[in-house]
Amino acid sequence: MPDTRVNNPDVKLNDNLIRLLGIPFFGLVIPNVSGLFGDLEVTDPKYWLGYIYFIALAYMIWQGNRYLLFRTRKRFTWFDKPIEKLILLLINNIFYTSPLTVGWLCMWYNLAGFEKVNWSSIQLVVLINVICVLFVTHVYETVFMVKEQQGEQLKNAELSRAKAEAELAALKNQIDPHFMFNSLNSLSYLISKDQKRASQFTDNLAEVYRYILSQKDQTLVLLEDELIFTHKYTELLHLRFGNALMFKKHFADHLEKKYLIPPTSVFVALENAVKHNEISEQFPLQVDIDMKEDQLTISNKIRAKRNLQHSSKIGLKNLDERFRIVTGKNIVSRVNGGETFQVHLPLIPLTS
Repeated sequence: MPDTRVNNPDVKLNDNLIRLLGIPFFGLVIPNVSGLFGDLEVTDPKYWLGYIYFIALAYMIWQGNRYLLFRTRKRFTWFDKPIEKLILLLINNIFYTSPLTVGWLCMWYNLAGFEKVNWSSIQLVVLINVICVLFVTHVYETVFMVKEQQGEQLKNAELSRAKAEAELAALKNQIDPHFMFNSLNSLSYLISKDQKRASQFTDNLAEVYRYILSQKDQTLVLLEDELIFTHKYTELLHLRFGNALMFKKHFADHLEKKYLIPPTSVFVALENAVKHNEISEQFPLQVDIDMKEDQLTISNKIRAKRNLQHSSKIGLKNLDERFRIVTGKNIVSRVNGGETFQVHLPLIPLTS
């Protein structure tokens, strides 16, 4: 028979093998333990025909109760109406299995040529059959519940993954307008001050934005690539701020090849520092990038802007959500000693 779908259309049950083994097993064992063969000898053809007869009974009991079980599952579940389901299963099993067994065995005694019906043997077989049916039904229900639970877990995992991917895509999409808004402000400033530098700024902006677009579908990138992009971004900033803005890296270059990081994450941390601090020849800003214990730290002295406009707080909040989704870890941003602002970004070590 083909796979049977019941209750939950996503749940499949292929019980061909268990039926192929179980039906003959019960048809061969129960007659022997209950004395249904009576005085028949193994040399008597009726003895061997009896096995076929009892296997046929086992087949009808199994298939009939199986049909009733599947039909019951379509109407009730253990979660919505457990009492009704239990009562219906008992009624189906007992009032189908018992009459069928009694009628079939009475015909057996007649066909086998016995003088009278052995009612004690019939009562024993009825009891055994009902108990076996209840046991097999319990096994079926257990298998169905396990499969349904596994299906629900898989479905929940797929939904969680789809939700995380959607959240990550939304967070990545937020980078573009936020970055473009700040960049266009800078470009507007340069156009009014120095058109040559404004032209260079436009070229560098195109390079930076090209990287953002190319990494849009990437979950993780090599730290080396991220820092190369960051260097292009700092060149862009130098066109506006000159020597008033300095970036210093405090770890060896070879370490950049050993870690992964979500794309544009260092860029967001640097952009946050530039956005919130006063930068001028009188008040230069130095941003330090360091690495320690699988963590990248971006820090700067706090020189808060006096005329800072209302912040949407998208940058670091967005970044924290991306790290949580991609790495399972959160970033840490804090004020250290009341003078230095630090952003700690977890790094993913490359496995050798």
